Amino acid sequence: MTRPALGNPAARAQSWHEKPMLSRFFRKMYKGEYFTWLSQLGAQKASSPVKSIQTPSGTTLNQQDCTDTPVSYARGKSDQLGRVSLTEYRIRYDPSITDAPAYWAHQARTVLSWVRGFETVCSGSFARGDIKWFVEGQLNASYNCVDRHAFQDPDRVAIIFEGNEENEGRNISYGELLEQVCKVAWVLKESGVRKGDIVAIYMPVTPEAIVAILACARIGAVHSVIFAGFSPAALRTRVVDAKCKAVITADESRRGSKTINLKNIVDAAVEDCPFLTTVIVHKRAADGTCKMKTGRDMWWHEECSKWPCYIPPEPLNAEDPLFLLYTSGSTGRPKGLMHTVGGYLVGAAVTTKHVFDVRDGDRFFCGGDIGWITGHTYLVYGPLLLGVSTLVFEGTLAYPTYERYWKIIEKHRVTQLHSSPTALRMIKKAGDKYVGGDLSSLRTIGCVGEPLAPEVWKWCHEVIGKGKIHIVDTYFQTETGSNVLTPLVGMIPPKPGSVTLPFFGIRPAILDPLTGEEIQESSREGVLAFKAPWPSMARTIYGYHSRFMETYMNPYKGYYFTGDAATRDEDGYYWIRGRVDDVINVSGHRLSTAEVEAALLKHPAVAETAVIGVQDDLTGQALNALVALKPGKDHAETLEAEFKAQVRKEIGPFATPKAVFIVDDLPKTRSGKIMRRILRNLVEGKTDQLGDTTTVSLATAFEPS
Repeated sequence: MTRPALGNPAARAQSWHEKPMLSRFFRKMYKGEYFTWLSQLGAQKASSPVKSIQTPSGTTLNQQDCTDTPVSYARGKSDQLGRVSLTEYRIRYDPSITDAPAYWAHQARTVLSWVRGFETVCSGSFARGDIKWFVEGQLNASYNCVDRHAFQDPDRVAIIFEGNEENEGRNISYGELLEQVCKVAWVLKESGVRKGDIVAIYMPVTPEAIVAILACARIGAVHSVIFAGFSPAALRTRVVDAKCKAVITADESRRGSKTINLKNIVDAAVEDCPFLTTVIVHKRAADGTCKMKTGRDMWWHEECSKWPCYIPPEPLNAEDPLFLLYTSGSTGRPKGLMHTVGGYLVGAAVTTKHVFDVRDGDRFFCGGDIGWITGHTYLVYGPLLLGVSTLVFEGTLAYPTYERYWKIIEKHRVTQLHSSPTALRMIKKAGDKYVGGDLSSLRTIGCVGEPLAPEVWKWCHEVIGKGKIHIVDTYFQTETGSNVLTPLVGMIPPKPGSVTLPFFGIRPAILDPLTGEEIQESSREGVLAFKAPWPSMARTIYGYHSRFMETYMNPYKGYYFTGDAATRDEDGYYWIRGRVDDVINVSGHRLSTAEVEAALLKHPAVAETAVIGVQDDLTGQALNALVALKPGKDHAETLEAEFKAQVRKEIGPFATPKAVFIVDDLPKTRSGKIMRRILRNLVEGKTDQLGDTTTVSLATAFEPS
């Protein structure tokens, strides 16, 4: 059977779901009265003259460096370079804002298969915190990611697995993926997991992690993927908070030269967990000596062998929960953000398709961990919803050498690479000699987590891409679910360091942090917010909706508050300037200063502590901890190492402070609040930028040893 083109709603329609019905407005769009598709762009001349621009970080680039981007590949490859203008973007963005419900309804009916159609596109408001999308609709995420592609072309490659070692790997077809997902779904159901139950997934980045995710989605269980670098204590906090009924894990994971016993971590984490009944273990170790607890633990392979290779997908309401994803919060207690089925899937599919220029037959390589939102949206759901191949890589970019990414791209003919600024900085720092091989298949490099520095952007464009690859520096959060500010291939001329313009249907605003009024003038810094809901946004914090409202909806009534500072330049482009709350971004991992401080306070020598983020050339930001000792505790040489070990134990290695300073006291306001602004400037040597210290008690107490 011939595979339909992406985005063709008629070809997507099957008996299992309703036939898509296009509004008169969108029928006109399909006839070309409003849209001119990417293939019609060609090599357009930019409307603005060539000039130099100054990025917020101070780097000066000629605008030709920013606008010479490849032409669209939507109707065949081209090695030409051409200028692009914003005309095409405006033609498509403006109607997506003036009639957002019509836009999102069309997208939902185009990219997804529905069991039952929806009538209400969106209801609720930020002020009430009751946002709902596609209310009457029913669908299943597993069906949309697997079945419809497997029925059409079972031999098409769904997952390309590249193991830790260069000689490890395998391909999994959509037909094989369907069988594996169904078997694990059977195992979960026979273990007592039902619709609405929460299942923790603590696994390495392997195909089995994707199988576990989709098996949960198939039966209506809510998956909670937990980054496999978390310590037993951090894992337990998340399992207990979600009242998980089961945990799916592996006996071990492999990262570079390290082998980590995941099962031991799980055993320590779930001991005496009141709600947990089942631990399913995927066997990877050759010796198979994993300790198993009778009545609770079961081997993945043994249980799967008992069940048939098909189980029908459970129809779910569009607003049923799909997953929880825990992220750091400013209170120190991790928050389980809840995403729902219909809206999240729409955002994942539409942004993957348009931001990364995904087409039939593409091979999408996302280097993000499956335990973070990047892995959820652009490693699992986005590519599989579109029916292309997703590349799953267990190893690290530096093992066995810094050539690994490029060898993978050449070997598998990768078309899109989604990475992080930290990874790209590491590769650049290692040297151009590692960049080689045939990278001609690669069309797009995307990154997320923090702004990509202009010099790294230009290096990627020239050294990796040879001037022929699109660089898309995107902005989104766990809370937003998918890209909300992003370049679009062939439509938005990039500016290195900027996340450019809003995606279709997204309405950003820069607010005055004090008055909450929208800032209209360019280049004035404010807080980034959004003034209208979008489908993929989180609906709540699990079990703590009041905290959800306090964090995101109440700070500026009528807006969603991101927690980030930003500016908008004279061309309307957005520049992210960093967090305005107590959350730090280290190598793309969001870490709460309160959570790290809570870990340090468990050490018997610590009286009080403050954790701050300082600029770091490699990781973007680095954690520094300042610790005041309890009376009678001497400053022993081993204390710094002990404090770092304490954080590793409580949270995990990735949260370890880069530096620990033992101080006599911490500068505070008269009311007792620690002045992190002052500490940050002192650590970074900016003693001339301390600002007003008249209300600070012990302002000179900090003298790092």
